[in-house]
Amino acid sequence: MAALLAGCSSTTDGDPRPNAADPTEPTFPTTKPSRSSPTLPPPPSTPTPTAAPPRAAEVLPAQNGYVFIETKSGQTRCQLSEAEVACEAQFTNPPTVGGSPANGVRLTANGDEEWVVGNLGDIPVVTLDYRPYSAVGWTIDASEAGTRFVNVATGRGMFVAIEAVDVF
Repeated sequence: MAALLAGCSSTTDGDPRPNAADPTEPTFPTTKPSRSSPTLPPPPSTPTPTAAPPRAAEVLPAQNGYVFIETKSGQTRCQLSEAEVACEAQFTNPPTVGGSPANGVRLTANGDEEWVVGNLGDIPVVTLDYRPYSAVGWTIDASEAGTRFVNVATGRGMFVAIEAVDVF
């Protein structure tokens, strides 16, 4: 068996050296095989998906110039008038107002923000679903992440969530 293995080797004795007359690698003509690409039938037509049209904003009726809402989660309640939006919630990291953590934030139509300590009381709220609304000159976009209020006339607004309030 040793005789059989002696004839099999993966090495060749010697030193590789370039051809002294032409130290570059040899070139060999290579031709690419010619073949024609098959003609494929066109893919079956598929309908182009269309996005669902945006839902129209539901107009919330005012009572004596005010609209009272509550988020679907029940964690935030707000009062809207033409002049301002005021929301009440147990925010996770609110500023301190008068020595107490703020539980409310209000925004005027002009973009003035104020954190407050207070209670909206027993207001007759409309519970929002996750969709757009309109009320007393404000657009309302309710989502799982929070609620966005934008004043139609000024473009000023705020995004209210338990974790943070962002005024723009």
